[in-house]
Amino acid sequence: MKILLINPNISESVTALIEAEARRAASPGTEFTAVTASFGVAYIETRFEALVGGYAAACLAGEHWSGHDAVIVAAFGDPGMPALREAVPVPVVGLTESALATACLLGARFSIVAISRRIVGWYRDTVAACGLSDRLAGFRFLDTPLRDPGSVQADHEAALEALCRQAVEEDGADVVIIAGAPLAGLARSIRDRVPVPLVDGVSSAVRQAETLAALRTRRPAAGGYAPPPIKPNQGLPAPIERLLRGG
Repeated sequence: MKILLINPNISESVTALIEAEARRAASPGTEFTAVTASFGVAYIETRFEALVGGYAAACLAGEHWSGHDAVIVAAFGDPGMPALREAVPVPVVGLTESALATACLLGARFSIVAISRRIVGWYRDTVAACGLSDRLAGFRFLDTPLRDPGSVQADHEAALEALCRQAVEEDGADVVIIAGAPLAGLARSIRDRVPVPLVDGVSSAVRQAETLAALRTRRPAAGGYAPPPIKPNQGLPAPIERLLRGG
């Protein structure tokens, strides 16, 4: 099985974290291709940045999906992921939707630990889009400027662990989702020091992608996720044009 990992921001250091956690979580024999956006921002915090990241993810998907059994949009908030399901002929999953699905199988209420205050509005919208707002116990977040998205875990591990504990003790969370590609693998590192299950978006997405690829369900030809209709277009990059022509 081959899975395409798309980092829709420009941080190669974050791509390395994503790929490392994906390999730890994967089944034996699963292979990965990890790609990084050539334009955009260092890490996505806002709805507008997510719009840019979604376009970057679409360009990368159009260029690289062929030869892969599934695609992972490896940014929490899933920028562009629902739209890519219409255009990419293999299963497409995102970190948020996968983490939420995992959390809902582990407990009734979940909290989300994030890397910044500003990111919370966009994440709240994403949870609502998944229909799970009533199961959200709360958000906890770092409130310190980030030196480098690739070093967030090294710089703030103790603070992030404390936020997970606060989510349990003060929010009443049954499960804590550690959100964001820069935090890939942190749940594995601190899971024995927090008294409820910790969920990682990357490892959840890898397992979901493997499952969907193995199920070999057909591509929809009708309904809300049918491929976009063929119509005239102009000025689009070649990878986007390929997706609009059916992949």
